[in-house]
Amino acid sequence: MKNPEEEFELANEFAVVRVRRRRTRNGERLEIEAPRLGRRIALCPLELESLTWQTPETFSRFLATPFGPDEEG
Repeated sequence: MKNPEEEFELANEFAVVRVRRRRTRNGERLEIEAPRLGRRIALCPLELESLTWQTPETFSRFLATPFGPDEEG
């Protein structure tokens, strides 16, 4: 990435996300935004690395309730 704040977009038939590197007073973060949903998160390097520790089954469980646990359960 030439410009450290340059953003790029990834999309498929299910989702669109914008990704960019952000410098903060606590170090660099990777900001991921879902423009259709109006949601975003900024992850530090350790949080990003922890994604590599997961199995595909973990992500399948995330997608079972993509917006968090049901209010009833």
